[in-house]
Amino acid sequence: MAQKIQTTLRPLHDRVLIKRLAEGDEKHGSIIIPDTAKEKPQEGKVVAVGTGRVTEEGKNQPLAVKQGDRILFGKYSGSEIKLDGEEFLIMKEEDILGVLAHSGGK
Repeated sequence: MAQKIQTTLRPLHDRVLIKRLAEGDEKHGSIIIPDTAKEKPQEGKVVAVGTGRVTEEGKNQPLAVKQGDRILFGKYSGSEIKLDGEEFLIMKEEDILGVLAHSGGK
């Protein structure tokens, strides 16, 4: 019996693993913009975080973001990687622009 092996990635130090959040289909009037012409969303969900940045004094400084946070990041931030057929971004915490506040129902 074949068993699916699930790959897990633990980012090192001040790196964060991000899953892009999909944007809804864009329509302008009766024109539908194809996927190839759309810009990739700059919003994502933190999937995993590293242990933190090591300071010059050798102390570990924990990250300000945590697993599950919805974040905004720069257009060209991070490196795209594929794990188990899914696309992710891995980036340094300093490339994250901000954490989106959770609204009531979500």
